[in-house]
This record gives sequence, C-alpha cells and structure tokens, in this order.
Amino acid sequence: MEIIVAKNSGFCFGVKRAINEILKNKDAQVLGDIINNQTVILDLKSKGVDFVYNKEDVTASSVIIRAHGEAKAVFDYFFNKGIKVIDCTCPFVREIQIKVEEYFKNGYKIYILGKANHPEVIGINGWCNNSAIISETGEDFDIKEGEKACVVAQTTLSTEIFDKFLKNIQDKGLKTVEIFKTICYTTTSRQKEAELLSKECDAVLIVGDKNSNNTQKLFDVCNKNNVNSFRIFEPQNFNYKNIKKFRKVGIVLGASTPLEQSQEVISNMESITEVKTSATNEEVKVAEGVEVAPAKKEKEVTMADALAKMTKTSKFRVGQVIRAKISSALDDGLALYIPNTKKEIMLSKDEMLNPYVKEDYENKMDEEIRVMITSLNPVVLSEKAMVKILAEEAEIEEIKNGKVFEVTVTETNKGGLIGKYGSYQVFVPSSQIRIGFVKDLDKYVGKTLKVKAEKVETRGRRQIVASQKVILEAEKAVKDAERAAKEEAFFNSIAVGDVVNGKVVRFASFGAFVSVNGFDCLAHISDLAWFGCKDCAEVLELNKNYDFKVLKIDVENKKVSIGYKQLQPKPWDLVAEKYAVGDVVKGQVVRLVDFGAFVEIEKHIDGLVHVSEITNEWLDNASKVLKVGDEVEAKIMEIVPEKKKITLSMKALLPQPEVVEEVVEEPKAKKGGKKASKKEENVDGEDFREWKDEVGGTSIADLLGNLDK
Repeated sequence: MEIIVAKNSGFCFGVKRAINEILKNKDAQVLGDIINNQTVILDLKSKGVDFVYNKEDVTASSVIIRAHGEAKAVFDYFFNKGIKVIDCTCPFVREIQIKVEEYFKNGYKIYILGKANHPEVIGINGWCNNSAIISETGEDFDIKEGEKACVVAQTTLSTEIFDKFLKNIQDKGLKTVEIFKTICYTTTSRQKEAELLSKECDAVLIVGDKNSNNTQKLFDVCNKNNVNSFRIFEPQNFNYKNIKKFRKVGIVLGASTPLEQSQEVISNMESITEVKTSATNEEVKVAEGVEVAPAKKEKEVTMADALAKMTKTSKFRVGQVIRAKISSALDDGLALYIPNTKKEIMLSKDEMLNPYVKEDYENKMDEEIRVMITSLNPVVLSEKAMVKILAEEAEIEEIKNGKVFEVTVTETNKGGLIGKYGSYQVFVPSSQIRIGFVKDLDKYVGKTLKVKAEKVETRGRRQIVASQKVILEAEKAVKDAERAAKEEAFFNSIAVGDVVNGKVVRFASFGAFVSVNGFDCLAHISDLAWFGCKDCAEVLELNKNYDFKVLKIDVENKKVSIGYKQLQPKPWDLVAEKYAVGDVVKGQVVRLVDFGAFVEIEKHIDGLVHVSEITNEWLDNASKVLKVGDEVEAKIMEIVPEKKKITLSMKALLPQPEVVEEVVEEPKAKKGGKKASKKEENVDGEDFREWKDEVGGTSIADLLGNLDK
C-alpha cells in the first residue's frame, strides 16, 4: 500500500501562534477553546491550562483570546475590568475584523459568507454591532442596486462557494458592492491539494476534529471527487480494515490537526498490512506531497528486506514472543506445538533458561511455555532471549507510566526525529523536541535526548511516540516556581529607602546592573554620582560590591531601582569644612568667560576669579592673561556653599601697587582764588585703574578725544 501525506499538513500559522502564546502564558485563562480540536484541548488542560467559556468567569489578571477571535464588546469588557488581554486572534481573522469595523463606520451594510454559529463569524459580526447579514452560500443576500454593501468571507470558506457567489454578483452588475476574498491562503492551498489527492488516490483519509469547519470543507472537496473519502475524528477509533483493500491512500489534515495524528494514522495502517499472508512486496511510503507520488524507483533488495518478506510469509517475525505447548521431550530439547499453525518447532536445550533434564518434562505435556523467535527459515526459538524481552516489557510498562528514558537520534523524517529503544522505534515529533519551533532537524542526529512517552504501540510495529518538550516544560515550570518564590521573598524583604549591598554584574549605556541577593537591580547612570558621569566605569568597578539605596520598587514588572550617589556626600556639602575665607588654594583654569576665569580647586569644585581680581592692571577680558589648563594660586574671598559659590582673587596675592600722587593744575582762580591739587589713593587696587570724571578736571571725552591725535 502506498500512503501519500499532503504536504500542507499540521497546524497552520495562526494555530501554532495561538498555542505557543498559551504555553508561554500559563497563568492566563483562555476564553473558549483555542482551536477546534479536542485532542489538543485535552492535552493543554493536562498541562495546567485553564479554559473558561464565559467572559464573566475570567478571574485571572490576564486572558487569552482564541484564534477564532472575539467581538469588540468582549475586548471592551476586559479593558474596563482592568484585565490584560493576550490577543491570539489569527492575523487573517483580525484583518477581516478591521475591514468590517472600518466599512461599518462608513455607512456600509456588512454581509458575511460563512456559518452563523461559527465562533469566527460570531466574532466578526461583533465588529459591526452584530448587524451583519450572514449566509453560508450568499444565495439569500438581497443586495439592492445602489446599496453600499461590504462582503467578507469566513477564512475557511470553500473557494468554490465564494467563486460562485462572486459570479452571481458580477452578473447582477451591482457597482456599489465591495467584495473581499478573505479566505486564508492556507485554506486555499489545502483545498487544492485535497482535490488533487482525491482524484489520484483510491481512497482519502481526512483527519480532524468533528467540530473543525476547515476539516469538514476538506472532506467535502475530497468526497466530491472520490466516494472512498473517510472522515477520521479519532485515529485510534477508526476501523482501518475499511481501507485494507486500497492500493494508494491519501492523508489530508485540517489546519487545527497536529501532525502527530497523521503519524498515528500511518502507524495503525502499517499494523494492518503486517497481518497479510501474501508474499507481495508492499511498502509504506510517506511522500512530501502529491507531486512526488509518480516517482517510483526500483528498490535495492537487502538482507533486511528479504528477512522481512520471509517473516510476513511465515506469519512470524524476529523478536516476536509466542506461546507454545510442550508436545514431547527429546534428547536435544523440547518439541513445541505452535497453536493455529499445526506445526511443531524444536526448542534446543541450549536455548532454555534452566539446565535441561529430559525426565523433568515427561509429565508436563501440553503445558504452555513462552519463547521468542530469534531467526527465520528455519524458525529458531529461544527461552533465554525471553529474559531480555521480559526485562524490556517491564521497562516499557514503566515508560507507559511516565518513566523518563533516553534515546539516541539516528535519523529524521519530515515529521520529526527517529531513534531506537531496545526493539522499539522511538518517534519524537518536531513539535515535541523542545519549547519553540525547530527548523533544522538534522542537527539532532547523533544526540541523546531525555524523553517521556506520549504513546506506546506494542502491537504490530513496536513504536513509542515520545516528547522531550514535556520534560523541558516541567523543568522550566520548576525553575519558574523557584524563581517566583525567590522573587516573592526578595520583594517582601526590601522597601524604598533601604540600604542594600550588591555586586556590580554588568554595565549598560543607561546604567549598571547590580545583583542584590540574586536579583538584578538597576542603578541608573544619573543615580551614580552627584556630579554626573558619562560612563558607569567612572564610578563603579565590575564584580565589586557596594552599598546602594533602594529608590523605587515595581513588583508587577519585577523591577527595582537603586542609587549609589544617594549614600555619598555631595561635593559642596564638604566645602565649608575644608576651606575658609583667606585660605590660599591652587587650581587649574577650566573655563574662561568675559567676566573672569573659573578655577577648579578640586574635582567638581570651581571658584570664580573675577576679571578685576586677576591682576593689578586693568583688564577687559580674562583670556588676555590666562588660558584653559593654567595652574594658578588664588585667595578665597567668599564661600557660599548653599549657592555653590566660591569667590577667588589672584590679585590679592600680588604686591600692593605704590601710592601715586598726582598734581592737577587747575585754571587760575579769579581774584581771591587759589591753586587746587588732588591726591588719589589706591584702595585695594580698585581706584588705581578707575577713570575719574570730576567737575573741574579733565573729562573722559577730552581724554578719548586725545587718543585720536
């Protein structure tokens, strides 16, 4: 029998996205079934996912909106309740909702092609105030000429139905109707592929939940072309004898059907092919898609193929455990009668568990004994080999009950990884390898995985469908719980204003991350130093411990802000203790302005030397005698810490200028008058360079006028 699995099988993009979000947000409740597949729903529930079916039943702080979407009123309800919404609406469905809302606001009547009771359609209708006209075929849409109408389709609608509706509208010539073909592209491609398979194969199996609309549409497409189309809701309950007679069988999966279910179907089909008694060389083949079906190559016959063929022919297979009756005791061993075969086969005394004594078995005729087939043509039986198989059976029972075991990956196929565990083949679906999507399966070949059995098939081909992801999720859940407990203890132990000790673990452009009792806190760069810094390394060293002050605690977002400078004295707070008026200090010129020079007397403490206090000579600009970087000495004239102000004087350290006496001739006095003289004194060097404009003396204008001569 040839089996062809549709290339576009397994979860569609929207379903994968929704399930991934659920697994990332297990504390959130899910409103309604995330997808139409009860197998998946039950699996999620077993992993602790909480489903509710009325918005009023949501008690968690966050809620997940399913892939089918919800009405606008549902979103508004949660917003008003302060409940966080994690929107897993399929992007294609969300696009329809946006379009419906936009056209409805612009005065259009909304028409929806789809099932009125389907969750997706109910949700879409909720974006036009539940006023849409809904029909599965559109035949009862009574759109009038000149009416502003907007028509959209359910994403899983049959393309045949849509195309027929579109032709009817075009024939009517309605020019004011806006029609959007909003069928999901994956739906279209799956339907086309299903149509091709149904025409090429003798029978088609359509696998999916009974409530899945897209799976039903795939069945309708196949059934139209092939009467031997079978709808499979639960792979384990399907009667596979119904398809035993067919030579070529196609398998089609709905968009909400996990890929593992196709593997289960194939496994069950293989089990029925193995009971055939004919010697035909039948093989089971999983193709990438219908395009590869014609590719038939002559297969090189190996010894393994030959043995497998002989096993089917003789009704026996290597490794098979059978029950036989003792028919006679001979010198070389026991003759065993195999029920249902009318044959006697020899069990050599060398293959028996206990030392063989012929007389011990003479009174045990017709007693049953379990043996294993170790070889074919001729058939060789062994009781010793049972030790290994019995031990394996006991171990498989433990594995069935949840025991973690290891498997080394030997190869891959389209669906996942393959390995061996004793006589069992182990299949790990790609969705069960790890948390998240696995793109490159080949990199796992040769690696040993710790896995847990999802399903164990002991009849027919022995197979274990296993998962590493469930172990990783369990480990992650434990780590998350431990981290949550530590975080809770941490947040209960600190308060704003506390002083904590922490180790600097890494720098960022915006601050330093500090580990406090194992929890990373952020010391923003603005909270490292009073003087401001551009690099955390100016203040702190990596892997060194410091004391910090707790500035802000955000329990909801798990953030703690701490400060270093808050525990350090401000530079200006110490100025009054370190300096006094009259002190002589040394410093470096750090900045020049028109009115003077700023001198840094210690890091981040500047004093101002006014231009009048630089030299005894008159200056109009400090840059004429000073430059940035000059080392100078000055005397402290004034300290005002609260204004961060220190006044300095360089002139005060210079020798006092000599007193100059000037005799100014005055005009001759009238009769009775007298000659006047004036003595100018230099007080603190200020009057020495001051221009005077006194009555009776030489005016400033006269002096300035003389400069031109």
